[in-house]
Amino acid sequence: MDYRIEKDTLGEVKVPADKHWGAQTQRSLENFKISTEKMPLDLVYSLATVKLAAAVVNNASGKLSDEKKDAIVHVCAEILEGKYNSHFPLAVWQTGSGTQTNMNVNEVIANRANALLESEGSEIRIHPNDDVNMSQSSNDTFPTAMHIAAYGKVVSSLLPAIERLAETFRQKEKDYEGLIKIGRTHLQDATPLTLGQEISGWRTMLEKSGAMIKEASKSLLDLAIGGTAVGTGINAAPDFGDQVAEVISGVTGHPFRSSANKFHALTSHDELVYAHGAIKGLAADLMKIANDIRWLASGPRSGIGEITIPANEPGSSIMPGKVNPTQSEALTMAICQVFGNDATIGFAASQGNFELNVFKPVIIHNFLQSVRLLADGMDSFNKNCAMGITANETAIKAQMERSLMLVTALNPHIGYEKAAQIAKLAFNENLSLKEAAIKTGYLTEKEFDEWVRPENMV
Repeated sequence: MDYRIEKDTLGEVKVPADKHWGAQTQRSLENFKISTEKMPLDLVYSLATVKLAAAVVNNASGKLSDEKKDAIVHVCAEILEGKYNSHFPLAVWQTGSGTQTNMNVNEVIANRANALLESEGSEIRIHPNDDVNMSQSSNDTFPTAMHIAAYGKVVSSLLPAIERLAETFRQKEKDYEGLIKIGRTHLQDATPLTLGQEISGWRTMLEKSGAMIKEASKSLLDLAIGGTAVGTGINAAPDFGDQVAEVISGVTGHPFRSSANKFHALTSHDELVYAHGAIKGLAADLMKIANDIRWLASGPRSGIGEITIPANEPGSSIMPGKVNPTQSEALTMAICQVFGNDATIGFAASQGNFELNVFKPVIIHNFLQSVRLLADGMDSFNKNCAMGITANETAIKAQMERSLMLVTALNPHIGYEKAAQIAKLAFNENLSLKEAAIKTGYLTEKEFDEWVRPENMV
């Protein structure tokens, strides 16, 4: 491999000749060979957005020349287009402030910009700290990028996926609004409802979770930019944070604002804990939905079997013809990971000392993974399972007619205790409810037919 020599305050470092990163990135790459998790590209793109906005503001204030600003903005745009994804190789498991990834972005921007300037015959050179990182610190740029990435992915990825699955359930709800089935509580038979009503519960879970995530994510619009090292804003103009947030809003299309208290913004990540808590609520609802669907599809002949799900792949390497609820299994495994992520985020947010939380990379890694897992998981579940759900009307009718809980309709006419006697007699002697009711003498066949009507019980 060809190398070039880069320098930093600790000395010289050999860097791959085909990469734009510099000495600090290389040191991190060599010193933190921990696992395979890399800093999320969404976080890198968000840092590039911060650098672009900072260059614009620094130029407007007269601190950064037009030539340097133009070069920095040009390279940031290239990064946002995904042209240099391989130039951001650092592990999640690095410094807890994210400084090394901040410098990775600074170095790539500076080296690529310098190459452009040199190709144009310019003698101007851009420094990763003095120019790209001007008026900034890792301590405010990294948490700023965390919020930009988190909010952006929630809005662009998670909320639309929720709506797509909810829309499928709305259609199924309408399709089966008149199909009466037996309800179940405590895994035992209960009174009837329609399949459409049952599905409406799933649909409303998604709508409620989406609304709560949307509301909780509004707190992510506050940005730490302008706080620099410890929240005082040293080396930055007093209005730098406000101006950068305004530019970021223009670039992203989201109404970001500079946080009112930078000391809080650097040392606390309660907004991410809060937003992820709402995401965990969605995960809990999805676990329930996925489990309901695989229970209702169980069998198909020796289980409940009230619905049929798509047969996407063979379910067994030994049992021919077996079909398993694999989409439910994949989604619920992803949900388990999200529950673990929530615990990690909560604990990591409780750490750090004094003016800085130093668990930032693991927080944003887990947050973005949760968003990605649930968005992708819902889309897969929707496309490969939910959209293909059909009712097994024969099984639904048979299950309902066998249920002893239809006896509940007799309560207003003969009372709870007599109705319970009928249910117990039917169960003990393997009789139908009608046969047991007539045998007790508490009502006639005509009265039973008039009073026990499932369509009047939903």
